[in-house]
Amino acid sequence: MAEVRDAHAAKDVTACRASAVAAVFSRLDEGVPLPVVARELARLGVPVFSCAPGGKRPIPRRGFHEASVDAEQVEAWWRQRPTANLAIPTGVASGVVVVDVDVHGVNGYAAFGRAAHAGLLPEPFAVVSTPTGGRHLYFPAHAEREQRSWQVGRAGIDFRGDGGYIIVPPSQRAVGSRRMLYRVETVASGPAVPLAAQRLRDFLDPRAMYVPAPVPLGGWPLDVARLASQVARRPEGERNLGLFKAACRMAEHGHPPGEALDALGPAAGQAGLGEREITRTVGSAYRHVRTYGPRRRAPVRQAGDEFARAEPPVAAPVSGRGL
Repeated sequence: MAEVRDAHAAKDVTACRASAVAAVFSRLDEGVPLPVVARELARLGVPVFSCAPGGKRPIPRRGFHEASVDAEQVEAWWRQRPTANLAIPTGVASGVVVVDVDVHGVNGYAAFGRAAHAGLLPEPFAVVSTPTGGRHLYFPAHAEREQRSWQVGRAGIDFRGDGGYIIVPPSQRAVGSRRMLYRVETVASGPAVPLAAQRLRDFLDPRAMYVPAPVPLGGWPLDVARLASQVARRPEGERNLGLFKAACRMAEHGHPPGEALDALGPAAGQAGLGEREITRTVGSAYRHVRTYGPRRRAPVRQAGDEFARAEPPVAAPVSGRGL
């Protein structure tokens, strides 16, 4: 009985947090200062944290892991950086998950339309327009099961769930010489239906569906959590290489690309890499392992290689040591 009560309590808390986000969004207008929104979300039990002014990079050292509902901490963040952007962790932590329809490189609205026509996108409880022309669709999180973040680059759609975060209104992004707002477009008047995130991913990226390789006795001889932690700590200039090497290790140990994106994508985002950059780099790592086999050095890359475009060319690692 205690376990049943705990499950119901967790479900109620998650639902309350989603309702709090909807309530705050419904009261936003042009004149509400961002620190006020941060304090109100925290007061209602939704953890928040600060990000770089005009950008997405977390200011706290441990990123979204330091998101807080503590009023003094929230006050301190925006007292130190009054123009900082506002973010919340997605998943059970905040009670919300988000479908990100992007327009960079690939216009995500085409895939969005197909998924909606297939009945895979119920009505969100909030829709936010992004400074670059995309949209964030907010859904209540599942309290009973984890829904990890994922990315489908070629569809132009990402999912922000457990292990991810989202920039929320009224934050701003630098677009060229202008500062553009994240704006709340609509907030539903009634309760929203949770999203079947895995079904959506399988629809958008059928090639991500796989039959897992047999797991050796005792599990995979690879500490994926440790790899992700090291990717998150990589400084600028080493971020792509760190992600590339970590993804190679996962490929060598039989993990499919979707798992690598799930495990390493949020960490690489915390380090400061963009979503398209992450998708390209992981894809490049898996192509390298398929072409050259595990733990081998590739020949000098030719112009046009996707990984070479992301940062200065580097040789693929002989081994995974150092990660």
